[in-house]
Amino acid sequence: MGRTKVVGIAGRFGARYGSSLRKKWKEVMDRRYAEYECPLCGTKTSFRRISVGVWACPKCGRVFAGGAYQPYTEIGKTIVVSGIAGAGSQKRSIS
Repeated sequence: MGRTKVVGIAGRFGARYGSSLRKKWKEVMDRRYAEYECPLCGTKTSFRRISVGVWACPKCGRVFAGGAYQPYTEIGKTIVVSGIAGAGSQKRSIS
């Protein structure tokens, strides 16, 4: 299969399924196999997907939850940032 320079990983489908669907699938798979930074050890590596939404760092072995096709989702990043920023500044007392 030497001619997949443009289509990349979607080249295995050949002429099947339509170009739009193959392009969308390629974008999803590119995000899945991209390198991300580990939250524990800080190394930039490709994570291993254990199951849907469960990811593991091959370097340190940390297992964490994420998105179905990418370890960090946009909403997850927002929650982590707002959670860290608001954790120390807001002290609530239960009465």
